[in-house]
Amino acid sequence: MSVDATPPADLMAGSPPPSGSLVTLSNWQDPPYLRWAYLHVRELIPTALISRGAGPVTELPRAERDLDGWTFRVRGERHTVGEMLERTDTDGLLVLHRGRIVTERYDGAMTETTPHLLQSVSKSMTSALTGALVGAGTLRTDGLVTDYVAELRGGSFEGCTVQDLLDMRAGTRFSEAYEDLDADIRISEQVSGWRPRTRPGLPPNLYAYMASLDNQGPHGGPFDYRSILTDVLGWVLERAGGDSFARLYSRYVWSLIGAEQDAEITLDPHGAALQDGGISVTLRDLGRFGLMHLRDGAIGGRQVLPASWVGRVGVPRPDLVEAFDGALTYDGVATPTSHYHDQWWVFDPERGIYGGIGIHGQALVIHSAADAVIVKLSTHAAPLDRDKHELQLAAAIAIGDALEREG
Repeated sequence: MSVDATPPADLMAGSPPPSGSLVTLSNWQDPPYLRWAYLHVRELIPTALISRGAGPVTELPRAERDLDGWTFRVRGERHTVGEMLERTDTDGLLVLHRGRIVTERYDGAMTETTPHLLQSVSKSMTSALTGALVGAGTLRTDGLVTDYVAELRGGSFEGCTVQDLLDMRAGTRFSEAYEDLDADIRISEQVSGWRPRTRPGLPPNLYAYMASLDNQGPHGGPFDYRSILTDVLGWVLERAGGDSFARLYSRYVWSLIGAEQDAEITLDPHGAALQDGGISVTLRDLGRFGLMHLRDGAIGGRQVLPASWVGRVGVPRPDLVEAFDGALTYDGVATPTSHYHDQWWVFDPERGIYGGIGIHGQALVIHSAADAVIVKLSTHAAPLDRDKHELQLAAAIAIGDALEREG
């Protein structure tokens, strides 16, 4: 593993770094370096392989079309899909309809075999392993976190259920302000090995860091998005499954969906996996993961997840809508019944439209009403560029809406 890497000049889309400069732990999440780094995470940070196994690849037949001229509106302004792709630092776009590839395109240095960092779409992928272990009978969502991870007893997670983690309703104090390098999310990156350690006295690893947190309110309260809760969930999954996250994920999910390529997840210096944002996969394999959700947890003739687990995500939940309290405000995306459930953003539960969202422009949208999956991988310069996130998510849902209207 190398902590410094020099990107070839022809791989750096956009403004290249100064001649001879390095991509390092200090700058890999910043422009222009991130466009190279998001495709080369394993060269910067230790990773664990999530094996695809030796099974057959799930084929995706092609029925390709040019969607660039398709139009949609955001805040009263008309846009085209092609314009959206130009404006949102696109690395890859995949549209599946009825299990067929409608559009597959790559920009920058990304190719069909290149794994791309998913950031917080990793959370939605982690949810799948939760469902698999629930189906296997080794995990209960109403179980207490401390019943699975004894090291967390007496701290922030005392009295917290697994479901509180899944729905981002734990009472743990944790700031998710990405632009503030002193925020908890950025400090946790120092612990996880995503940034150089500049603050003295930090816990030695993610496990110790999670055990050191305190609370700002009761568990089971309002929705409050905090990435560390997914990492706690990952620790619970390891204890419930009796193995490392990477091996469990391969056994229960990745080796069963017919993926073409191995996936990978970043590790802290002591080997703890970062489930909140550290998974990298290829564009088509993320599409297969989404397609499995459209097919009630089955793909390639294999039942990967319990149908009951997949089916509980994109449905109306008044209690979760109340806890969510309108936290999502993107035009063309949010509805009055939008909420967050099982590590997914539920945009329109009446129509079964939900998705995973990651900073710097990652998106996986499941559009059940259209029998469609839309995957958009990007490298926005800013972590949370509201205009770009809104534009590409609205475009994804509009693509699904148009495919639904076509029947």
